[in-house]
Amino acid sequence: MKFFGQEIKHPEKLDLHQFNDHAHHDIENLKQDIHSSWGKIAPTWPLKNLIAVNPLMGFDSLPFEQALVEAEKYFLQKEIPQQMLEVNRHSIKWLQAFYDQGQSSIAMPLRHLGLLHSTLMLLKHDRSLVQRGSWQQAWLEALPESAEEIIQSCLSFLNIEKDDYALMMTLMLTTLPGWSAYTKYRCEWADAADQQQHVVSESEYLAFRLLLTCLIWPDAQDLLIWHHTISPNQTNQDKFLDGLHKSEQQYQHRLLNQLSKQKPPVDMHRPSAQWIFCIDVRSEPFRRALESTGDYQTLGFAGFFGLPISVRDQITDDNYASCPVLLKPQFEIQQSPCCDHEHHQRGHLRMQGLKRIYQSLKYNFTTPFNLVETLGLATGLWMGLKSLVPNLALKLKSTASQTIRTNFVNDIDISGIPLEQQINQSANALKMMGLCKNFAPLVIFCGHGSATQNNAYATALDCGACGGRHGGTNAQVLAKMLNQSSVRNALAEMNIIIPDDTVFLAAQHNTTTDEVEIFSEETSDHFAHNLEKIKNDLVQARHKNSAWRLAQLYPQKSDAQPALTTQHHAQDWAQVRPEWGLSKNASFIIGPRWLTQQVDLEGRSFLHSYEWNEDKEASSLTTILTAPMIVTHWINSQYFFSTLDNIAFGGGSKISKNITGKIGIMQGNASDLMHGLPLQSVFKNDDEPYHECLRLSVMVYAPHEMIKSVIDQHSNLQKLFANGWIHLFCLDPVSKQQYQLSQELVWTPLN
Repeated sequence: MKFFGQEIKHPEKLDLHQFNDHAHHDIENLKQDIHSSWGKIAPTWPLKNLIAVNPLMGFDSLPFEQALVEAEKYFLQKEIPQQMLEVNRHSIKWLQAFYDQGQSSIAMPLRHLGLLHSTLMLLKHDRSLVQRGSWQQAWLEALPESAEEIIQSCLSFLNIEKDDYALMMTLMLTTLPGWSAYTKYRCEWADAADQQQHVVSESEYLAFRLLLTCLIWPDAQDLLIWHHTISPNQTNQDKFLDGLHKSEQQYQHRLLNQLSKQKPPVDMHRPSAQWIFCIDVRSEPFRRALESTGDYQTLGFAGFFGLPISVRDQITDDNYASCPVLLKPQFEIQQSPCCDHEHHQRGHLRMQGLKRIYQSLKYNFTTPFNLVETLGLATGLWMGLKSLVPNLALKLKSTASQTIRTNFVNDIDISGIPLEQQINQSANALKMMGLCKNFAPLVIFCGHGSATQNNAYATALDCGACGGRHGGTNAQVLAKMLNQSSVRNALAEMNIIIPDDTVFLAAQHNTTTDEVEIFSEETSDHFAHNLEKIKNDLVQARHKNSAWRLAQLYPQKSDAQPALTTQHHAQDWAQVRPEWGLSKNASFIIGPRWLTQQVDLEGRSFLHSYEWNEDKEASSLTTILTAPMIVTHWINSQYFFSTLDNIAFGGGSKISKNITGKIGIMQGNASDLMHGLPLQSVFKNDDEPYHECLRLSVMVYAPHEMIKSVIDQHSNLQKLFANGWIHLFCLDPVSKQQYQLSQELVWTPLN
């Protein structure tokens, strides 16, 4: 073993304080190195609200092709040194315990001290690492207090040159990327409640990783040598990129050709109803199906409907952000039963009490044996029902649940949004979706969510714009605001005149079953008649879209009752592919509905309604390009890389997964934290991908000078377009030309 270039034969005899005194790298420079190392890591969200991200967002300042090379060096290592695997094994052991959200029977002690200091206090009792009276124990006791100083001491201990500090810390992160990604989420993206529950900082995490490395692999300087020997396979990469460029050009040419043939309507009649759906690619085929059943106009808008809100359930006291992770909630919405609040509160407490009793019996040291003896037969029968007749099992479960806690209709209290803000939020939402005139008698805001069983990735199928939640609540809030006369009168002064006979409703689209639930209903006879027709048309649309979706899941089969089959998928706890989610997403089209209405987009396009001639200052376009487009890019990138390498960037198979700490997925009992989509979400089988790896192609129906003016004002957009992460096309309504933005940020005519 060596310290500072000197061979040490008896480390137990060292005065270890001298090495801590030796570490005097400038703290500010060290902090810059720490920041630089974390820049390579993208965050990963917990299971409660899985959000799609670009796993290579830390490399988006590089050209896409170069980023792939860097990713291969950092994340696609074929073999990690055995000593580093041992460091990882011990790291995972401690990280599982520290981040646990209630899965373990006995919580890790001292977590209130934070990751670093709780681990330091407990490490001395870990006899697999630290023996009494050993040099390791003396070294641990000699460490300084702050995380940065501990990092200095560890790097000096490992004989790392100052010029290699940033690289060494980067390797500490990229050799265990999943847990590093979750830590980045906790440090930079988690809400205040999560951050306070288990205190951790990026410096603490690095110090934790380095001190374990010092204890287990004192010669970890060799990790730098190993990293420099990694040589990406340039031949394979060139072949992949050639195929990628060819596939992208074929898709873009076909889509642009279809869009170029569309003509705007001569006149605009008043539809019987207008539906506003999320931009999600799963909305596109359902919109086509719904439009085919009646006189409906559909529009696309981000599924949180422009509302930066959090929602508090007054029964459960749950509070969650229902807006994109790029935004912070500004207003709190109260959700409660519309009647008999105390009765439902008691029902909730009864249900929670029964759950606590069951959990305590299940996870206690001795009672699990008695629990199995008592409930074994009943649980066996229940498993049989869930496996053989899942729909019946669901009905029985619902009936039993209602005897303990009756179902109720939620009332939405929007008093947390001041009237002035209600007016502003309503106006902004209507302008963004291009709905400022020609209002239908019924305008329905339709959020979306999924419904699956035994699916750890369930929230990945929900609305990403609502923070991995269902979007129905946001739809209810906007509808309630726009039904108020005070809001309408103020909008009229802004030249947004809503007819007196227009009523706003809220609904929610279940993307797994294609069922649409309409939340609020008026009582007038005429309204009831219209609503009944809408519900009948929704049944037809569900049948059509379910049949189309099942053809994507099972191309060789036909189904006479597609709605029943999708319902069965939603309730089947053994179903690994209840729906394809956003697989095959490839484009984001920003423009009026007539541009895409007659085109079969195959469920591959995000659709955002936009009227360029109503957007004089390009403010709506700016918002679309800097917010929804970034989200669609993240989604596209996550599907891209989860398909490219499902082990490095995905979640692996659902069949062999384990949930750890209620926060994430592991493969086996001690793997890295998986931080992407499962195999079954992007592959038809173990070998054949369903998702096609294509970078996002964005197509905007607006003058090219207008689009360029937005790009010129935002460096983040320039970076993504110039480095080839996103392809941008312009369908110019003035010049009637199509343009593509080159990586030099210059428009190139296409026709």
